[in-house]
Amino acid sequence: MGARVKIGAVSSANRRLVRGAPLPSPERAALVGLVSRRMRRTDGERSLEELAGLAAAAGGTVVLRMLQERNTPDPVTFLGRGKIEALAAACGAASADLVVFDNELTPAQLRHIEEEVERKVLDRTQLILDIFTRRARTREGKWQVELAQLQYLLPRLTGAGAALSRLGGGIGTRGPGETKLETDRRRVRQRIHSLQHEIDQIRQRRRSLRGRRQKAAVPTVVLVGYTNAGKTTLFNQLTREHAETSDALFVTLDPLVRQVRLPDRRQLLVSDTVGFIERLPHTLVAAFRATLEEVAEADLILHVIDAADPERECHIAAVLRVLDDVGASDVPMLDVFNKCDKISKIERTRLLSGDRAAVCMSALFGEGREALLELVASRLALDTRRVRLEFDSRSEADRDRIARLYRHAKVVSHVAVDHKVSIEADVPRRVLGRFDASATDA
Repeated sequence: MGARVKIGAVSSANRRLVRGAPLPSPERAALVGLVSRRMRRTDGERSLEELAGLAAAAGGTVVLRMLQERNTPDPVTFLGRGKIEALAAACGAASADLVVFDNELTPAQLRHIEEEVERKVLDRTQLILDIFTRRARTREGKWQVELAQLQYLLPRLTGAGAALSRLGGGIGTRGPGETKLETDRRRVRQRIHSLQHEIDQIRQRRRSLRGRRQKAAVPTVVLVGYTNAGKTTLFNQLTREHAETSDALFVTLDPLVRQVRLPDRRQLLVSDTVGFIERLPHTLVAAFRATLEEVAEADLILHVIDAADPERECHIAAVLRVLDDVGASDVPMLDVFNKCDKISKIERTRLLSGDRAAVCMSALFGEGREALLELVASRLALDTRRVRLEFDSRSEADRDRIARLYRHAKVVSHVAVDHKVSIEADVPRRVLGRFDASATDA
């Protein structure tokens, strides 16, 4: 079975510039993928194209691609002796600074490949971890990324002296690599324990905040989706915020939560989350569990899908797998087909015909915003009960209850006679307990 090598094959994804100060001299990256007997070559090419986007997000420039067809990876060099020699020669011809494999490599494979190609070698997991390090802004985000890095690298510390000695700059060396990985296992384990303790504290605070929101009966809607599907653009449309967006991967890392008022006057909280991706590293899923718990505890999930992406179905499947991993598969969900301005009317009709709980929109231009809000309001109102409630307008407590009713329910009629107030409303069952003493079915 043969390998195909392209020198200078730089895709459009690699020409994207990440916002912020660019690297003084972008590293030249060689990408390597493997097509096993259980894969189609087109799947390997698609995965390698996504790897190119990841390399661009990390600040690199792709100068070479190699896609090797092999039944199983070689236990020593991953590609086999002959192909690893060909890779070394191609890297020299393309002046590549580093080699990125589209698979997870064992410590032994990393060591042998580096000896053969005489360049820095990363695998897919290390590259994603590097991007997350680059994107993290809050203390919480930095802690979670550092924990994922240390958990990934701890089993690789044995015999890693040569690999660690070359850490110092560029892709794959950000974060704890420069200061903490040159310690022994005991120090690393102590740091992992400390980070886990801090993140557990964050989880407890989040649980407390969720408890308060549930008592206040403010429903929470969480945006999820494949990376670069347009979640943050949609978040900005719904909340009228100005969170950073970009045509790069993993721009949003730290979660954002904002309030939105629905057409029926009720309020809800909308949360933007980190994008998912094929083969999202398990260490990241575990480290970000404090953040991803928000998804599992949401009242409604909006699954944002890039309608124009040819790999749409694969991306949908990848997102559903991650939701299952974090225990969110049972949360009610609406499909939001985004970027519908890039597809035909026939394709739009086909998308919606197979999914009644879906909306087709363009978050960039605001098209479909109101339809989405109405659908969200309808879904969140499925658990309402129409009741009639009586209040005394002279009572301060009753005046507060009337105000709360207007915030969280859809008022159908309001009649005031002297000091007696009679209100008929569709009240969410989750807040009905506050009014049960005076509530009767309308």
